[in-house]
Amino acid sequence: MMDMGSAAAGAGARAESTIELSYAEAAALAVRREMEADPRVVVLGEDVGRGGIFGQYKGLQQHFGSERVIDTPISEAAIMGAGVGMALAGLRPVVEMRVVDFALCGMDELVNQAAKNRFMFGGQGRVPLVARMPGGIWDASAAQHSQSLEAWFAHLPGVVVVCPSTPQDNHSLMRAALRCGDPVVYIEHKTLWGTRGAVDPSLDIALGQAARVRRGNALTLVSWSRQMHVCAAACDTLAAEGIEMDLIDLRTLWPWDRETVLASCARTGRLLVVHEAVQAAGFGAEIAATAAEATGCRVARLGAPRIPVGYAPVLEAQSRVSAEQIARAARSLLG
Repeated sequence: MMDMGSAAAGAGARAESTIELSYAEAAALAVRREMEADPRVVVLGEDVGRGGIFGQYKGLQQHFGSERVIDTPISEAAIMGAGVGMALAGLRPVVEMRVVDFALCGMDELVNQAAKNRFMFGGQGRVPLVARMPGGIWDASAAQHSQSLEAWFAHLPGVVVVCPSTPQDNHSLMRAALRCGDPVVYIEHKTLWGTRGAVDPSLDIALGQAARVRRGNALTLVSWSRQMHVCAAACDTLAAEGIEMDLIDLRTLWPWDRETVLASCARTGRLLVVHEAVQAAGFGAEIAATAAEATGCRVARLGAPRIPVGYAPVLEAQSRVSAEQIARAARSLLG
């Protein structure tokens, strides 16, 4: 057990080692560090040579060359298929899909090849790739560029699903994903790229480990990705009313941190799961059902209506889950 003097010294050392980075810069640094540490790590996709459309590969081709940061034709099926082949041949590719909406063109390679190879060949083949698929509502980009499809991939045996919400998580979880021996569907939110925060490059975060963002006893609030920040705003509103919630950022949807979530639900007796994705058949239903079965807690879900995301701001707003809606749902659950 560490004494208080040692703990204070450790905290000071961590503070000195942190740097401020954007969500995109944190991911670029993580990929760069893994490429430097492991020559098997390569990047392929559209526009990666110029840094990616969000700056998530900035400077990498200039540093590592075009043989390790590979610009590809506009064919998601070809990009994903090449990534699967590279992984089977011993490389550890980062497969850039630009946005999750475009990744649908490469689904056969991911679903029927990458996800199943280890099982179907008795572990003789492994597909250690990271498929980056930025998800979520993209401001004023309409229905074909604003989908939240993480539940699709959580439903797919054989893949890991990651949804980081902060620059620190995007750095640490990207490094963990690149070290994983299985295919990882890595869903960064399309509107988080410019958000900034402190990043400790030495901090390791295990896949499947949730983060407790706030501590409270009124109820358990679970979310991930950009919606976690909206939930935090709702927590601020409710805290002013004397209601303190246990806010948990899931970070990884598969495997998800059942132990942390269920322990909180057993303590508070209430669970509200919130996500940006359509509520019908969303991953929140899995969390709610598991918690109800394991702890008997009261549960509620909050997600988007089952409608395409509109282009006009007034229509787009109908697909967003606001802090006001979250606060209202929490009050109802407490009533």
